[in-house]
Amino acid sequence: MTAPAAPAPERAALWEDFLEIFIKPADVFERRKASGFAVPLVVLTVLFAVLFFGLKGAFQPMMDAENARAIARVMAKNPQLTEEMMAGNRAMGEKLAPFMVLVGVPIAVLFVGLFTWGAGKMVGAKATLGAAMMIATYSYFPRLLELLVSGAQVLLLPEEQITGRASVSLGAARALDPDTTSTALMAVLMRVDVFTLWVTFLVAVGLRVVGRVPMSKALVAAGVVWVLGGLFTFLTSGLAG
Repeated sequence: MTAPAAPAPERAALWEDFLEIFIKPADVFERRKASGFAVPLVVLTVLFAVLFFGLKGAFQPMMDAENARAIARVMAKNPQLTEEMMAGNRAMGEKLAPFMVLVGVPIAVLFVGLFTWGAGKMVGAKATLGAAMMIATYSYFPRLLELLVSGAQVLLLPEEQITGRASVSLGAARALDPDTTSTALMAVLMRVDVFTLWVTFLVAVGLRVVGRVPMSKALVAAGVVWVLGGLFTFLTSGLAG
């Protein structure tokens, strides 16, 4: 007697993955466990760029608040800097914004993939680095919905309530005043929100399906990924002031 063969994963077009990752993530990871991540990552990056620049006008008050806060912080630490110098830096930053968006998403996915691979090894997941990158790529798709939700809030809320990214987040940082709370603490608390936790949960689902580990271990590994991301955010934000 031999054990019955596992049923073959249901076939689906690639575009269906980008919808089903929100409602049936296990099916997506089962179908794509032996697939690459390059095409989904390109799609993710393009969609992110389209949404970001489509909503850029709406996001301007939020971006202006963040920039003003950052400039004030830098000038407080460097009194020799002038308003003209900071204005030049801001103009340069706005010119580089398209490049930063196109590069920032793949870099973020790369870090999530590396953290997923390492954390998966800790719990015995049988997932290669390429598979971990695939998990990270699909797990990052809720960030697209986050952009839409943030954009809707910026359009609907009174302008005086838009004090920065935290003011449109769906998490712990929303309750704090960014002008009186440290940058590092705000950055860490920004990770205690619906979309970051959603991404973390999808990482767990991916490790369970692709890495063949119990969900309890997959959740532990995903928690490690969340902590590593928080440490990275804390350190980089601390250096920024």
